Parts: sequence; C-alpha cells; structure tokens
Amino acid sequence: MNDKSDQPISTVVTLHPVTNFREMGVFIDIPWRIYADDPMWIPPLRLERRLHFSRFNPFFKHGEWQAWVAYRNKQPVGRISAQIDQLHRQRYGTDTGHFGLLECIDDIKVLATLIHAAEAWLADRHTRYVSGPFNLSINQECGILVDGFDTPPMVMMPHSRKWYGRLLEQQGYQPLKDLLAYWVEVDFETPRVMSVLLKKFAGQVRVRRLSRNKFGEEMEILRDIFNDAWSENWGFVPFTEAEFAELGTSLRLLVPDDFIQIAEVDGIPAAFMVGLPNLNEIFAELNGRLFPFGWVRLVRRLKSRGVRTGRIPLMGVRKQFQNTPLGIALAFMVIDAPRQLGLSRGVRAVELSWILDDNKAMRGILDSIGCRQYKRYRIYGKTL
Repeated sequence: MNDKSDQPISTVVTLHPVTNFREMGVFIDIPWRIYADDPMWIPPLRLERRLHFSRFNPFFKHGEWQAWVAYRNKQPVGRISAQIDQLHRQRYGTDTGHFGLLECIDDIKVLATLIHAAEAWLADRHTRYVSGPFNLSINQECGILVDGFDTPPMVMMPHSRKWYGRLLEQQGYQPLKDLLAYWVEVDFETPRVMSVLLKKFAGQVRVRRLSRNKFGEEMEILRDIFNDAWSENWGFVPFTEAEFAELGTSLRLLVPDDFIQIAEVDGIPAAFMVGLPNLNEIFAELNGRLFPFGWVRLVRRLKSRGVRTGRIPLMGVRKQFQNTPLGIALAFMVIDAPRQLGLSRGVRAVELSWILDDNKAMRGILDSIGCRQYKRYRIYGKTL
C-alpha cells in the first residue's frame, strides 16, 4: 500500500496505544492493509496472533511491552511495539530495549510517529540502546526483509515492504546485524566431503528421530543443546522451559516425529535438527481464518497432499564439537537424515533459516551441499 497513489487529504498522524480487545483487533488487522497489493505476503492466522499477544505467551514471564496504532483520517496506517526483555538485559545490559511488529505505509511522518512513541516508552524504562524489529524476541520472528521480496515467506518468518529500512535509516537507525535464509532442493547430490565425514564417524554417532512417548524429556534435550550451541552467538537469549514447551505443543501437533532428528555421540545427545512443513502454503488459502472451516482444510491438506516445501528453523551442535571435523559431521548428519523422508512425503525444497551473516562455519557447510542464499533480513539499532 503506497501512499503515493492513495495520499489522504490530511497529513495529521495520530497515535493510539493498544489497551483493549477491540484495539488489539485493529493492531492485528493492519498487515491486511499494508500488503493489500503484495502477492508475496501470507496472511497470519488471526487466532494465533491473538494468543501470541495474550498473557498466555510465556515471553511475558520475563518481558513487558506496549503496542500502538497510527491513524490518519481515522484510518489505521501503521503499527509498532516496544518491549523490554529481562533475559536480554541480564546478558547485555539493563539499558537495552527493543521495538517490533513494525508495519506502515510509505510515509516518513507515520514511521516517525510510531518509532518516537516506542523510543519514549523505552526511554522511560531506562533504555539507551534500541534494536529491532523483534516480534517479540530474538527467538521469534525478527528482522526486516531487505533482499528476497520476490518469493513468499516461509512459516514463522517475516515479510516486509521495501521502504521499511529506508524509513528507519532516516530516523537515525543503523544496520546492526544481517540474518540469512538459504534454499536447497532436497534431492541434492551428496558432496564428497560430506560422504567422507559421514563414513568416518558412522561408528561413533547415532542419529535417531524424536521419541514421542518421552516427548517432554526430548524437548528438554533439544532446549539444552540449543541453549549450549547458540550461547556465544550474537544476540543470544536462552529459551526458557515454558517457551520451549509452548513450541513443543505446536511441534507435537503438526510435525512428524521423523522431522526432528537427534544425533548422539557415544550415546550422549550432541546435535539436533527440527524440520517444519511450510504451513504458509495452506495459510495462503485461509486469509487468516480458521473458523468455521479453516481447521478442516488445514488437517485435510496435511493428510492428503501435504506441502511441497519445508523449513529448518532450529538446529544446533554442542559447543564442544563446533569447529571440529566431528562437529561438521554432526551438522551433515542431522541435515541428511530426514532428506529421504521429505522426498517420500512430497517435500521438494527446504529453507534453512535464519543464519547469521558472519557465521562462516555454518555458511560453509550450507554452501558445500548446494544451498543458495535467497533472502536477507536486517536488525537495526540506535543509541537514544
């Protein structure tokens, strides 16, 4: 939705904080306006968004937030949130804060009104360093899309309008970190180095699928590996037990056990990979509605035709094995294990996301198996 073609008579922008159920509905619905002419955008499920912004989201056990909607001529033209994550502050300083959930028309007055409100709210809570967007934390959707607008987003990944980065930079925000998404056809030919490493460590490593009858224990294993593997990465904030349990609920409902692979070294869990069917293929047909018949269509589609693409959102190798031949083998193994299963289920391509731009080791592994970088997301920062 570009204001160049639909410029209202008035240029006055007003701001309303989101404080009740009705206003939250407006906040949730704004993307339908912003992306009305963008065929790549995938509508989220309104019910899921309601739950995400409710007190049931475990993020709010360690975080607080405020959301706003911008209006012009009584029409909503943008939105933003500001949030404080106490887990982030424990690791990076008590003067840090974030903005997120940014959507707006191509108008600097609208963006300025939104970002100034977020900055003022954060400043009142002793914030000096602002970064974002995080929706609502780094363990959820984050970043602004800056390259790769010609393809739709994968499940649980954001989409953006092209002007967001430009408008933020006009407000003094600078690029802080880039996040990459890679694409690979699942029938790729196994590279020689991968075959050699798989053979070398085959006797020491066992790769198994998730054990559903011990689901809670398995989720704790994955959380422990993830928090160890990612602990020295930029912006890392550990998953809490409650957050990973919530994620586990979704995985249990929607992901086959084989799509979750755990690699053990001498019987000790050392690496894992989680694959997701790209539910956005189905969500694109629902236009945000599960009721009255959306659930039926979702379940029928998954059971009958399934989906043609997938995403690997979670993957980790314990720190003690990183940057070693065994660590590279572990990464290869958890990527390779579900490939044939995916092919048998009709999955033809997978996105691996996101990968830090400066994570040379993982990018090298992905390059070696024929992955190609096809999207780039950016985190921005500013000192108040």
